[in-house]
Amino acid sequence: MIHHLVRSAIIIISLIAAASPLTAGQDVSLPDTAAPSHRSGGLIGKIKRYLSESNEPRPSKKFDISFIGGPHYASDTKFGIGLVASGTYTRNLADTLTPRSDVALTADVSTVGFYMLGIHGNHRTMADRVRLVYDFRFYSFPTYYWGIGYEAGNRGDEYRSKYLEFSFGGNLRVLSRVAPGVYIGPAFGFKWLRAKKPRKPELWEGQKLKTVCLGVGLSLQYDTRDNLTAPTRGLLLSAEQRFYPRFMASPYSFASTEITLSGYYSVWHGGIVASRIHAMFSYGKVPWSMMPTFGGSYTMRGYYEGRYRDYDAVDLTVELRQNIYGRWGGAVWVGGASVFPRLDKFSLGKVLPEVGIGLRWEFKKASNVRLDYGLGRHSSGFVFSINEAF
Repeated sequence: MIHHLVRSAIIIISLIAAASPLTAGQDVSLPDTAAPSHRSGGLIGKIKRYLSESNEPRPSKKFDISFIGGPHYASDTKFGIGLVASGTYTRNLADTLTPRSDVALTADVSTVGFYMLGIHGNHRTMADRVRLVYDFRFYSFPTYYWGIGYEAGNRGDEYRSKYLEFSFGGNLRVLSRVAPGVYIGPAFGFKWLRAKKPRKPELWEGQKLKTVCLGVGLSLQYDTRDNLTAPTRGLLLSAEQRFYPRFMASPYSFASTEITLSGYYSVWHGGIVASRIHAMFSYGKVPWSMMPTFGGSYTMRGYYEGRYRDYDAVDLTVELRQNIYGRWGGAVWVGGASVFPRLDKFSLGKVLPEVGIGLRWEFKKASNVRLDYGLGRHSSGFVFSINEAF
């Protein structure tokens, strides 16, 4: 399900406006109000100047935020209106060594009944000693469920069940630096989900349509990336163990282990190879809504999120990101993923392939707006999002 962020072709409209001869390198200061202006251009001119200045650092501002949005179309959400706000901030303007914290807010509503509100970001304390990494969202979406397992997801669309999904949840990690590049700390997760009006309830095989899960755990990271939103060099190794015990509001008792390895390398001028391998394993009585899956805005963008789900999932992506001109860039990638009930059931023959191509525009410094198109096996998807997929 491509529901994590606003997505669609509105980015093309906004980027065309930004691609005018007025570039970020030109003088875009407002004219003296005492003299007539011949370059205001009315509302369109103001929008052009706003977009052309949006990626310029503003070190004199404690909080710097920019907005982009408008009408959009996507295959799953149809026509809608979306808004993305991306900002950076600092508590101390005199601290020039600590990277600025970042935050992104998203809102969307569409003609099929989809609506979403979300916020995610990275808050840093002085000298980047502590990081608060968070991601929270609420949404309502008419979507589909195929069942559990590779074989269920591999069946045709005629076997799926349409239902209305309401969900609220998020994740929070409080990471303290204990050595250069090494962060460790508690991780918390919460998810409330309800599936309403399923057309084929037998696909749930007796599982509850409403789930409430509250989890706690430990997160460990080795992180040498130059930034967290659009890395160009460095390495990220992350391991996280979470527990969802029955006494913490959940009718189920289960646990999960998540491992991620990402690397970023410069290959030529303006060219960055980004690679990521990600795996998630779950144990115990895992509800269908918490099973590992892939697809959507971040992993295997050519697949419908949630179509393939099981106790374990693994995915691999290698992506070339290339600056093309000024604030414009592009990306191409290849990837593969699979789900399986346990590790000894993993099969190369059940790895689903993917290729993709994307457009990038630097909305703010080290924060790209991206329009991606992924193509998988009998599947494809558009994604409009803020910041890179990984």
